[in-house]
Order: sequence, then C-alpha cells, then structure tokens
Amino acid sequence: MFPSSNFSFSASSMFTAYASLTGFLMLFRSMLNDIVPKKLRSYIFDLLDRFFTPKSKNLTLIIDEMVRYKRNQVFDAAEMYLRNKIGPETSRLRVGKLPMQKHFTISIEKGEEILDTFDNSEVRWSFVETENEKTEKVKRHYEITFEKKLRDKIINSYLNHVLAQGEEIKQNLRVVKLYSRDVGRTDDDSGMAGSDWGCINLEHPSTFDTLAMDPGAKKKIIDDLERFLKRREFYKRVGKAWKRGYLLYGPPGTGKSSLIAAMANYLKFDVFDLDLSSIHDNSDLKSVLLSTTNRSILVIEDIDCSAEVIDREADSDQEDEESNGKVTLSGILNFIDGLWSSFGDERIIVFTTNHKERLDPALLRPGRMDVHINMSYCTGLGFRTLVSNYLGLDGLNHPLCEEIEALIDSTEVTPAELAEELMQDDDTDVVLRGVVSFVEKRKAERSKTSKKLSICKAIDDEKQNGLKNKKGGKWKGKGKAFG
Repeated sequence: MFPSSNFSFSASSMFTAYASLTGFLMLFRSMLNDIVPKKLRSYIFDLLDRFFTPKSKNLTLIIDEMVRYKRNQVFDAAEMYLRNKIGPETSRLRVGKLPMQKHFTISIEKGEEILDTFDNSEVRWSFVETENEKTEKVKRHYEITFEKKLRDKIINSYLNHVLAQGEEIKQNLRVVKLYSRDVGRTDDDSGMAGSDWGCINLEHPSTFDTLAMDPGAKKKIIDDLERFLKRREFYKRVGKAWKRGYLLYGPPGTGKSSLIAAMANYLKFDVFDLDLSSIHDNSDLKSVLLSTTNRSILVIEDIDCSAEVIDREADSDQEDEESNGKVTLSGILNFIDGLWSSFGDERIIVFTTNHKERLDPALLRPGRMDVHINMSYCTGLGFRTLVSNYLGLDGLNHPLCEEIEALIDSTEVTPAELAEELMQDDDTDVVLRGVVSFVEKRKAERSKTSKKLSICKAIDDEKQNGLKNKKGGKWKGKGKAFG
C-alpha cells in the first residue's frame, strides 16, 4: 500500500509543480511583453538562445552584394564561380539573358545550397535574399559555411581562388566592344560617361586560327601577348607602365585589321579605334586617351598619313602655338612613353602603316613601338589557312594546291586578293583553277613591272653618271683656268 500511495503523491506533486511553473512562465511572458520594450526582449531572447544553445563547430562568412554603395568584387566573382559548381542535386535555378549577351546567365535561387571542395576541405555555399519592410529594398548576399579550423585556409587561399576563377569565367564570357568617336553613344556605354566614345559589339570573327599568316610568326605574337599578361609584378618592380606597343606595317590587304581583331578576341580586350584627323590638338588628344579603359587595345591606323606625326620640323614650329589646332609628334610621344603613359593598366597600343620608312625614328624605338610586325604578302603556308577557311579542306590533299603554293612563294599577292578569288565559285576545282590563273597573271604583271623599273633605273643611272662626268669635266676646266 505505501509504495503505491507514495507514487500517487509524487505524480500529483509533479503535476502541481509543472502547472505552477507553466502559469508563472505565462504570467512572466505577459509582464515581459507589457513592460519590456520589443528590442530589449529580442536581445534577451537572443542572449538566452546563445547561452543554452551548444556552440557550433562551423563558421559562416557573409558576402554582401554591395559594400559602401559599390559592387562587392567578391560577390560578383562568387556569382561567376558558382555557375560551374551547380550540380544535379540543385532543384531551383535562376536563368536570364540580355539582348547583347551570347550566353544564358545561370545562378542559384534563394535558399539553395551548393557544396564545394577545396584542398580536401568542404565548403557550403548558400544564397540569401532579405527584404527591408520599410524601404522594400531587397538585400542579397552569399553565405560560406565551413569548419572553424579552416578559417585561415578559406580566407587566405580559397577566396583568392574564387576571385581568380570568377575573373577567368567573366573574361571568357565577355563581349568585346569596339569604341569609336564616330559611333553614337548607347545605353550600354555606362563606363564611358563624360567622353565622346560610342561603342558597338566587335563582331569580327578573326582569330589566330583563321589568320592567313606564317605559323611561326603567329606563335611569336601569341607568346608575346601571353608574356605581357603575366608580367604585372615585373612592370611594377622595374617602374614601367604596364603597356605594350605594336607596329603593323606592310602593303594594303595583308591582314593588319584582321590581326588586330584576332588579338582583341584572343585577349578579350576592348578596341578603341582612334582617327587622328578627328583630334583638334594635343589637349584634345590627352582628354580622349584618358577616357579609354583598362584591358584595351588602342588602335591608330595609317599613322604615316598624319603630316604632323612624320614631320618633326612641323612639330617644332607648332610647339608653342595652341591656336593652330594640330596634333604634334611630341603630343603623341608624351602619351606613348611620357608621364601620361602611366595611366591605366594592361594597355596595348597598335599603330598601322603602309610605309614604315615615312615614320620618324623617334616613334620606332623600343618602349614606344616594342614589336614590329611585317605584314607581308601571302606565303604558301598562309594560303593553306585560307584554303581551310574558305573551302574547308586541307591544302595538302588537293593536287592544285602544291602548284598554287609554289606560285605564291615566287610572286607578290595579298591574302585579301586570294580570299576574293576563293569566293568566286562553290566548286572547289573551279575555284582553285581560277586561283592558278590569277596568280600566274599577277606573276607576269609583276615581272613586266620589274623589267620596266630595271630599265628606268638603268637609264637614270646612266643619266646620273653622264651628269657627273660632265660636271667633272667642267670642274677640271675651271681648275685649269683658275690656275
């Protein structure tokens, strides 16, 4: 009897105590809501939650979209980086595409998580969106969760890895722009505010693979560009502006513009096409060039056509005259390697000319035009590239190609002329026979021209020798008379 009685008493006591505690808590909560302000209540509850909740072994980093009203570089890099980390377990994705974009943009929806691995360590990403009730503005951020012991590795190594990978993906997806002062400004010119530059997409399809150049020459150009990109710290250490100057010279139709487009497509650099005739004076030149962007190619075509650039005497005469409205050689040189050349990073300057011999030697020295590329007439190897591009075949597999290559190597014909011939018909045999006829005709014309020039030169030499002898005789006669 006693045990049963004691058990009943104990259960009854516990129930009574529980009821009393519940009532007290309800009363306390009611008093807390009536007396204690909302913010203070929230603070107390958070404090109690932290006190009674076991400490987590994980650490979470918050990557906000904006930092002090500016785009967060880490957020943008993470958005690019996570595109390649989306796996089959992801259930919701956000997809978009702007009119000028070639590819879809894919990102994770809020609440989704992505598991990444770095150096045998797991990192969990999640995307969060919160809305401010007062302003109705949406705030977005990424959260990275990992074990606390990995803190140094994540901050010092992993985030740099994300930045580098994100930038690489961005460059690969980037649409190259062609800027010109002759193009009207568009809504897409947000980075060119305050300048006269307008832009369009550079749709030129030229690449180093399709360029009709000697393979060895192409490799040298690619190696030089790659070396330039990797030498940020080198240029900084030696105290030089991070820029590279190229001079493309040769007759018209040899592919100078195509090479510039291939360089831009390879580097994913924007192109700024500058016509010196549209520049009023050196001050205007300075203003225009300062408005160009980093990671860009500045192109000044046919520089030999500007009298002020090739005539140093004209430059010295106009040096102190601001009213003449001319661009001078000193103004050009100032921006190539003077104090103003240090503006911006990763700049490539390309000059083109059909007549290298007309340029002032001051323009040609290293540091101004570092690399001189002779865009000469087409070679047999260059023709193989053209045949592959236009006819879709390997030149070695067609009997006529060997004959054409030998003819091309023995005369002067431009890639542009050959490209035009390769577009004359859809029948490969007909086209190649036409190319043979064209090159043979061109070779005969060159031969006649060479003979005429040789004859003219011989006549001129004979005349000059005759004049020298005649002058010599008079000089001797005068000498004798004078004696």
